[in-house]
Amino acid sequence: MIFVAIILIGLLLAYSNGANDNFKGVATLLGSRTTSYRGALLWAAATTALGSVAAVVFARQLLVAFSGKGLVPPTVVADPVFSGAVALAAALTVLAATRLGFPISTTHALIGGMVGAGVVLAPGGVSATKLSSGFILPLLMSPLIAVGLAALLYPPLRFARRRFGITKETCVCIGEEVVGVVPGAVSPGQAVNALQLQSLAVLDKAKCQVHYRGGFMGISAGPALDVAHYLTAGAVSFARGLNDTPKIAALLLVGQVVAPGAAIAGVAVFMAAGGVISARRVAQTMSHRVTDMNAGQGFTANLVTAVLVIVASRFGLPVSTTHVSCGSLFGIGAVTQQAHWGTIGRIALAWLITLPVAIVLGAACAALLAAV
Repeated sequence: MIFVAIILIGLLLAYSNGANDNFKGVATLLGSRTTSYRGALLWAAATTALGSVAAVVFARQLLVAFSGKGLVPPTVVADPVFSGAVALAAALTVLAATRLGFPISTTHALIGGMVGAGVVLAPGGVSATKLSSGFILPLLMSPLIAVGLAALLYPPLRFARRRFGITKETCVCIGEEVVGVVPGAVSPGQAVNALQLQSLAVLDKAKCQVHYRGGFMGISAGPALDVAHYLTAGAVSFARGLNDTPKIAALLLVGQVVAPGAAIAGVAVFMAAGGVISARRVAQTMSHRVTDMNAGQGFTANLVTAVLVIVASRFGLPVSTTHVSCGSLFGIGAVTQQAHWGTIGRIALAWLITLPVAIVLGAACAALLAAV
């Protein structure tokens, strides 16, 4: 019975992970108005599922890392109470953040759960060395690297675009109708004023979308960039499936009741369900409240995120897709001076409290399950 309960709790964690994380890879598609919420969501579900399948072959080291091996004694790793407490603590932490619309790290929640449960089940047995070098250091460094890479990569790409004569224009739409085009990337207010649309009714709302004009070697810049943007968004979602699926599946392997392939498949299904059903709040935060962006900026952020997370997954480094993807957006926002620093500050605060909250919940869940 205890193993059935652990499997159910683990699948709850997978659902909460999908609700909080699935949209992060495609947030730039919605934020830049390259596609609709539904279109972005379907693309995220499909490419995340592909990453989950690839995890069976390419990310098995994360199965070992997130079993707790090396962090807590082997007897604790084999104890089903430990796996159940970690999964439940992480699920509760991520579900609470999702309800509030904060994009937090499931990796952080899992680590906190392991530490909290380990302290209760093996007092003094949690390895501080493994915790700092194997978990905390990669988590601290990855968002900083993402910020730096995005901030360094975007300016030369912008210079190359201008060098080849590719310009921007802003389309102004009211409802489904395009009412005018303004040269350059301007704010909605500036675009409306430039088109002399001040007589709009109060309930009418102008929406603006930046497009690229021109081309290179006979290829139109706008459509080509949209394709590249889709591909990098899909690569981020693929990387997230590759990185997150084995971390959660590791908790289902206690007692060897479930085979690794079956555990990964079950996690993948529930992650997809969580993303489809419960992702909208986090989607709005990631897409619209971190920074204003266009397709080119979204492409750059996704490229940085995908490369960092795929490389980390290949080498078994427990980085957070959330931290990397948000870090890339922070870097773009800093360069373009369009970052919403109030939202970024609230997200950073949520990151800071994730670990201690998960530690407390991990300890409480371990004590409760051990008593039961």
